[in-house]
Amino acid sequence: MTDFKTLPTSGPFRLENITVPACLLGQEGGLIRHSLTIEAGQISANPDAPRIDMGGAMVLPCFVDMHTHLDKGHIWPRAANPDGSFMGALETVGADREMNWSAGDVRARMDFALRCAYAHGTRAIRTHLDSLAPQDAISWPVFAEMRATWAGRIDLQAAALAGVDRIDMSGDYARTADIVAEHGGVLGLVTYPIPGLSERLRAFFGLATARGLEVDFHADETGDPGAATLRLIAETVLELGYDKPVTVGHCCSLAVQPEAEALHTLDLVAKAGLNIVSLPMCNMYLQDRTAARTPRWRGVTLVHEMKARGINISFASDNTRDPFYAYGDLDMIEVLREATRIAHLDHSDPDWITAFLANPARACGFAAPSLAPGAPADLVILRARSWGEALSRPQSDRIVLRQGRAIDRTLPDYAELDHLMRIS
Repeated sequence: MTDFKTLPTSGPFRLENITVPACLLGQEGGLIRHSLTIEAGQISANPDAPRIDMGGAMVLPCFVDMHTHLDKGHIWPRAANPDGSFMGALETVGADREMNWSAGDVRARMDFALRCAYAHGTRAIRTHLDSLAPQDAISWPVFAEMRATWAGRIDLQAAALAGVDRIDMSGDYARTADIVAEHGGVLGLVTYPIPGLSERLRAFFGLATARGLEVDFHADETGDPGAATLRLIAETVLELGYDKPVTVGHCCSLAVQPEAEALHTLDLVAKAGLNIVSLPMCNMYLQDRTAARTPRWRGVTLVHEMKARGINISFASDNTRDPFYAYGDLDMIEVLREATRIAHLDHSDPDWITAFLANPARACGFAAPSLAPGAPADLVILRARSWGEALSRPQSDRIVLRQGRAIDRTLPDYAELDHLMRIS
């Protein structure tokens, strides 16, 4: 495959003999050979530009990562999960937030994470922000600053994050909702099967409706089959006639519920038009973890059954080097590779790549990734001619084009954050 150093740095050029998923061109089938011209920062229909034989290299639009936690990222060196459990993550993050999450701390870690995502080929991100007071008044202004700083490189959205059992809908969280609205954000909630959840959900949707906000939930991130808040969210959306986009992440407990119960929930989700996002790497890390016992299940939700019902299903990174997930780098190629293996996306429909591109863009309202003439020439080029080649290696030598020009893919050094980690 052509090395990025040989790609033109000015003028139009045509990438010949590339491999692309047919679905990205509106066609049926799997991977096909194609060619496209890059001109003035866009994909062009001009067939007469100087040609470069790419040797079958796979070309994809830059990715959309719709569920991340930029405010938590990269705290592991100072706040490691003591036992790898969900409760260990909650307690460790809570303590670290109270002790360390100043504006400067959050800003430095966010910027580090965004530089990683950009180098890997991501062009749009939605992040959740822990928004229990007083953190909401710290993190949201920092996010607004980052959104402005990164404009033109990564489109950023943010969703407030708070547990339904820890907030007062008519008090502190109403004030938080005002902060979210002021910053053009999304109102979020973590749901648990607690008494009075129905009333709390109605109050939550009331806050969102009054401010014209979209909503984004964490739900049923557990192996407890009794956790069925996704169904209640769908029922509440249908009851209230809430008509803005609703996204729900995780939904792990579906995989351990009786089949009929789980599928009934999915029918309601489809009817309510909910967007679902699966976070396979984080959920593999946390779910079914018990000391000295091998995990018995994968932690992921029922993505195939969702897709069969026309539910808009996506995959995303989730946490990065924090107590909820000790690893990761906001690399959507890694997410694609691991989701394919964990959720058996292979030997299935050939258009699962849309769950990393068009589906999350549609859920969040980002511009749709495209390979059509007129689309931005924001592309990821892999040294691979098939999915087998693409997903067998980490693709660390990929080329990332932004506005038609190769970017510097040098990743930031972890040592940059040592001053925040009390590491000498």
